[in-house]
Amino acid sequence: MDSTPEKPSLLDLIKAILKAEKFDQVKTMLNENTELALLLTASVAVLIGCVGVLVWRRFGGSAKKKPVELPKLVVPKANFEPEEMEDGSTKVSIFFGTQTGTAEGFAKAFAEEAKARYQQATFKVIDLDDYAADDEEYEKKLKKETLALFFLASYGDGEPTDNAARFYKWFTEGKDRGEWLKSLQYGVFGLGNRQYEHFNKIAIDVDDLLAEQGGTRLIKVGMGDDDQCIEDDFAAWRELVWPELDKLLLSEADASVATPYTAAVLEYRVTFYEQTDGLVTENSFANGHANGNTVYDAQHPCRSNVAVRKELHTPESDRSCIHLEFDISGTGLAYETGDHVGVYCENLIEIVEQAEKLLNLPPQTYFSIHVDNKDGSPRSGSSLLPPFPPCTLRTALTRYADLLSAPKKSVLTALASYASDPSEADRLRYLASPSGKEEYAQYVLASQRSLLEVMSDFPSSKPPLGVFFAAIAPRLQPRFYSISSSPKFAPSRIHVTSALVYEKTPTGRIHKGVCSTWMKNAVPLEESNDCSWAPIFVRNSNFKLPADPKVPIIMIGPGTGLAPFRGFLQERLAIKESGAELGPAILFFGCRNRRMDFIYEDELNSFVKAGVISELIIAFSREGPTKEYVQHKMTEKASDVWNTINEGGYLYVCGDAKGMARDVHRTLHTIVQEQGSLSSSEAEGMVKNLQMTGRYLRDVW
Repeated sequence: MDSTPEKPSLLDLIKAILKAEKFDQVKTMLNENTELALLLTASVAVLIGCVGVLVWRRFGGSAKKKPVELPKLVVPKANFEPEEMEDGSTKVSIFFGTQTGTAEGFAKAFAEEAKARYQQATFKVIDLDDYAADDEEYEKKLKKETLALFFLASYGDGEPTDNAARFYKWFTEGKDRGEWLKSLQYGVFGLGNRQYEHFNKIAIDVDDLLAEQGGTRLIKVGMGDDDQCIEDDFAAWRELVWPELDKLLLSEADASVATPYTAAVLEYRVTFYEQTDGLVTENSFANGHANGNTVYDAQHPCRSNVAVRKELHTPESDRSCIHLEFDISGTGLAYETGDHVGVYCENLIEIVEQAEKLLNLPPQTYFSIHVDNKDGSPRSGSSLLPPFPPCTLRTALTRYADLLSAPKKSVLTALASYASDPSEADRLRYLASPSGKEEYAQYVLASQRSLLEVMSDFPSSKPPLGVFFAAIAPRLQPRFYSISSSPKFAPSRIHVTSALVYEKTPTGRIHKGVCSTWMKNAVPLEESNDCSWAPIFVRNSNFKLPADPKVPIIMIGPGTGLAPFRGFLQERLAIKESGAELGPAILFFGCRNRRMDFIYEDELNSFVKAGVISELIIAFSREGPTKEYVQHKMTEKASDVWNTINEGGYLYVCGDAKGMARDVHRTLHTIVQEQGSLSSSEAEGMVKNLQMTGRYLRDVW
């Protein structure tokens, strides 16, 4: 009878390992005893797990636990990888570049109607900043597009919006790619204001370049004009787009059947609460503007206390101009000379109380808004903005609702839906209709009626909160100011120079600017520890001094247009004190009267004495028998202006775009033409070249 060999035990295996036996012998033992192999495997796994726990407890477990944080109310950036539609449908990309949300709203409204019209197509609404991470990805993705629509706003001096800046820079300044977009059919709608010199510049540039690089233009570029009714411009352009899309997206059978479409009134789902236990406290910073981020921007502003506030006009003046300083010490927020600061401010309590009465709800009503249904499914429509945190009605109206802007036609349509008086509902619908265009222009635009005024005129309309905050009251936008300080002079402060907006409208209402009034009423830290504060962020600008401080410069900035030049002068002083040589600098400043509104007079005189300003030229428009402005002073100094240009100097203009900046531009053109003995077209070409080469810069509003 054959004897079965005895299986090696665990003790035998351990002895073999400790004696450093050959690997083959250990392997033989494991093969002869599978139970032993399984036991050894489990033992090793347990050992590794124990070591992992010990390491975690040593390096992570001893750390203090972070407090549970409420989720930040920021929409995550989508990843728009090119995708092939599985159902064989055509993909239509709808891009937007927006500053205040209007272009985004138009893009989403267009997509909603397009989805109803062309059910065999897939529409994607895309933020241009989210579309690609870098230039190479922009090129790779755009080359694959076959049908695209662009909604592009211009702001300031014909500049791209913040979210379109990277795309615009890449697309307009990149390499010569030839006709690489031959597979693309496209349309462009621009949003601008005809009062500005570079009306819809961004849309025009992109439209032209798309065609130059091989794209096929479906329709002439739309020229939305916010100086009138931009909604009408959008509606007219949209009606011209549908026939072109019909040819591309509808079959002959589909084309014969028109699909009626009525835009739904947007509405958040609202949850009301009896008490605020466990919810966001109203004194915390969780006010819809996230904080605690390493990078501050419009979606993630920085809480900043008001350190200093002082009046710059004398008591003789019947107007007001405020110097304000935001304390940014310890926040990590930084800025450069010439940048802008965005400020989120609050509505006046009197305005908020009026809104509460019109909504017929108590101010302490505590609620939250949601973009999904109770079952988690998204609500109809894709145009809802991210919700603000749970709060009282008073807080919501104070911080998030734009109550003083002129209501758009879509707002009148929403109000009509909730008007119990049929005559009021009919009147609102008529004003919002194409046939009511002239009356809308007179009743709302020319009369400068605010949202609250319109609601007061139609008292039977009582929209629910979900509709009011989604479709009626726009989200309160940040106000931008040219920073009037230099970090070389004030590294822990951001200075702002703000003229108070206080004017009577044609209806007799006194319009008080939201942010300028808040600044005038702000309580600074130097007066009280319970000081005013605001969420702020910095927006970079190309309005910068020459890299070489010896290059001559001319600055033209009347009134609060002086703001960035105050920062320039502080920087030049710091450069001079460091031992560097400064080139000549001429400052043209203007105000009404030396005794009333000559802001920063002592500072400007001290800059002259320090050699930071070579020549200070002031135009007082209300002191002499005739009004004199900065452009008149430029004409008097025409030879100096011309010499500065010929010496490679830089020209800077800051202030009102519709009046002053336009007049200064014309004066500059005349000076170049006359001093250079040039024709009008030659002078125009030279001025344009100064702009293109960055030697003629404007910071206008």
